[in-house]
Amino acid sequence: MTRPEQRTVRRRRELAASGTSDLFDLVSSGDADSVAAALEGLPEQRRREIGVELTAWFKQRDRETWWSAGTGTALAVAVVGCLPTAAQAAAILGRPSVNPHGRRAAELVRRAAQERGIDWLVDLAHRIAARFRQDTWVGRWHFVAFLLHAEGGAPPTDDRCVQLWLTGVEAPDRFHQGQAAPVVDRLRDDPFLAAMLPRLFEVDGIGVQMMFVAAHHNWDDPGQPALPAALAQLATEGVVDRVMLLDGSISRLLRGDRPAALRAFTTLLDQLAPTTAEVTARVTDYLRLLVDAPAPVATMAQKALRKLPELELESILDAARQMLTRPDKKLVRTQLTWLDQLARQHRDRAAEIGEVIAVAGEHPAVELRERAAALAARHGVAPALVIPALTRPRGDDLSPPAPPAPAPDPINDVDELTEEVAALLGTPYQGAPLERILDGLVRLTAADGHRVRAALDPVIERRHWSWANEHRWDPLCLCETVVEVFGSAGVGRTDRRRERWEKLLTAVHRPDAVPELAVTDPKVPPVHRLLRVRLAEIGAYLNEPGQSGLLALPTSTNGLLDPMALLERLTALGHREPGHWDLTQALLRLPTDVDETLAAKAAALGTAAGQRLAGWLRDGGLPQPVIRSRTVTRDSRRGNRHWEWAYMPAERILVELAPPTGAVDRYGLLTAPATPLGGDHSGWVHLWPSLLPSHRGAVTAYALPLVAGAADMDERGGAAVLPLLAEVGGPGGVALDLALAYGLGARHGPDRVATVDALLALAAAGDFDAAGTGEQLGTLAARQLVKLSRVVEPLRDAAQAGAPLTVWRLLAAALPAVLAAPTPPRGVPDLLTLAAETATATGVRIDVPGLADLAGRGGSSRLVTEARRLHRALAGA
Repeated sequence: MTRPEQRTVRRRRELAASGTSDLFDLVSSGDADSVAAALEGLPEQRRREIGVELTAWFKQRDRETWWSAGTGTALAVAVVGCLPTAAQAAAILGRPSVNPHGRRAAELVRRAAQERGIDWLVDLAHRIAARFRQDTWVGRWHFVAFLLHAEGGAPPTDDRCVQLWLTGVEAPDRFHQGQAAPVVDRLRDDPFLAAMLPRLFEVDGIGVQMMFVAAHHNWDDPGQPALPAALAQLATEGVVDRVMLLDGSISRLLRGDRPAALRAFTTLLDQLAPTTAEVTARVTDYLRLLVDAPAPVATMAQKALRKLPELELESILDAARQMLTRPDKKLVRTQLTWLDQLARQHRDRAAEIGEVIAVAGEHPAVELRERAAALAARHGVAPALVIPALTRPRGDDLSPPAPPAPAPDPINDVDELTEEVAALLGTPYQGAPLERILDGLVRLTAADGHRVRAALDPVIERRHWSWANEHRWDPLCLCETVVEVFGSAGVGRTDRRRERWEKLLTAVHRPDAVPELAVTDPKVPPVHRLLRVRLAEIGAYLNEPGQSGLLALPTSTNGLLDPMALLERLTALGHREPGHWDLTQALLRLPTDVDETLAAKAAALGTAAGQRLAGWLRDGGLPQPVIRSRTVTRDSRRGNRHWEWAYMPAERILVELAPPTGAVDRYGLLTAPATPLGGDHSGWVHLWPSLLPSHRGAVTAYALPLVAGAADMDERGGAAVLPLLAEVGGPGGVALDLALAYGLGARHGPDRVATVDALLALAAAGDFDAAGTGEQLGTLAARQLVKLSRVVEPLRDAAQAGAPLTVWRLLAAALPAVLAAPTPPRGVPDLLTLAAETATATGVRIDVPGLADLAGRGGSSRLVTEARRLHRALAGA
């Protein structure tokens, strides 16, 4: 007998005769083979005894353990080798923290099950699959899939399992000589292909995942999507049903989805190259796509229909009547050309076709209206029928803004607090309701900290996995800090967690220095440092009897605090001193127009906090910072330390803050350099406006790198903070002008929508500097720092929403820099078109330097044509 065999026999005897610590050590070390060997030959009764201990051991360890491929595999072998039922095994192996190592784990588990003689592995696999989530690792799917295939079980076909199956196709767990098999071979050999393939056309959003690119060696070539090409090849070979692929793709396109998700199905149709007969058989569906589908899908349908030699004219005209008012200019222009060709071919029906062409006379784009007028006149329809009347001159038509809504009532019930904490932790990285939760936590732990702790512990244990740790790469992340504050409920005065908070407060609070709040991380904006220190202070003073909540709890939804409410809270405290940073935050939330009477009442309290409030009111509170724009260039030397420097654009315009002359920046809130350093979890940024609700410019300066990233780095969500900035007060200055200019050029639609919302709210309140934003937009576009082609859509939306004069003033300020650029940016003709429309609609004349020179050039390019249009509009204004 070899030495390894001798050790295995010895371990098995020890396990049968004594405790289970050796087995659990093997699990902890990830030695799955030794776990399987140690369990071999054990009687069923002993296995079940070990199973009871294993379940208790796992529960004790699971809170702080991530069961990776090695330990997860060893745990799976122990679970299947000891637990009595599939349900009990799935209670452990179905946990998101348990990640068995795919095929290898499944093979070891099957060996353990066969040695034991159990037959519930298919049931176990389905129970594990039922617990899959959006963040489930693909290795868990490989584990389940191999178990099911080996045991003859059918695969689960719910949405998440279909997504994981597709991920498994993209990232297989088997390689030959370090290389994965071609995607077409992976699909051909996949035992679940027949069950999963039809579901690809039914799962919402899966089209984005279907566009993966297989690994290739040419870094200069981004590669082509592998799955559509592979499916088309399998259809040619007869492995999959071609008709099913065609009908499934058309059906998915008809049901709709996000444009990015639909691209996979148009790509698949391109790969399949439907024949004339196949398109004719589905002509009704193609006509529906032409009318209703997103532009890329409608373009595909239009291209396919135009190739049909015998297409009923009446069907084309019915579809054209509906689609000629679509905003997609290229699609409409092609349709007009097609109709013109049909009118030439069908001379007897030219007038009828001309009337259909006339429908485009009401299109928003001026050049399409003119094109429709010319074509309709050519076929016997008078141009007057297609030229819409000009809108009468007018200014903006925006409703005055409503006053800030009152803040919701404080939390006074443990059950409500528990629900709010559960909702917060169930949404990754969003801190919006945090202030009210912290106030309720302070209030309720002062009365019964142990009850609060008992209520919150299960909620924290079930929290979303992404809250489990601080995300060290993100300087804004507060996940672990917030969870630690919640976990501090009910702790004693000598608890180590409380001591940690007090040490942290001592380290960052320097009462005799300026700034008083120490800078521990230069990447963290000043307002975020204030938020961090407030969390530490709450953690340190939590559970103290007599606490009536936070002084800084806002009375308005935009973060403002009614000074009379603060005075009443200080009065209720008596001679009890509040937390230093709690009072600091409360002062920062006060409005700037407070009278002397209130200051006198605060001083009459006779407390240090009352004197501090009185002095704050008499000094006018926190002054407004000086804001200056500055161009920041990429520094490759810093890229080794900060990814933001490595990946930022070559150039970016930001702002820097400085205190006004003679002012003392007591808390460091008025001093911030222009830096591109930001963070990933922009949900925390949404708290900033309510922390300084009277200092719009300062908060905008802090958030500007994130907003800029939405435009020049195509990041998501960076402009979502802009509507919140519109709700607070104070001058925005050049920081707000830049933020709105970047937001208008954001890559993603929701960011542009948020920018328009902010623009309209600011314009309605009289706080929007159209000329300032226009100048910044022109500078950014002329220097190729934003894509001008993205700007027209949100500005047109703002004009149609009631702000045509604001949009025209913005455009008039943006155009000079754009027209003076050595190379006109892409999108200038559309910008000139919108400028002509808004100038005509408002009847306001604004001189645009450089316009006359451009309009006077020869030629008929669209740039010159649109410049002439605007020039004529201004001449007649």
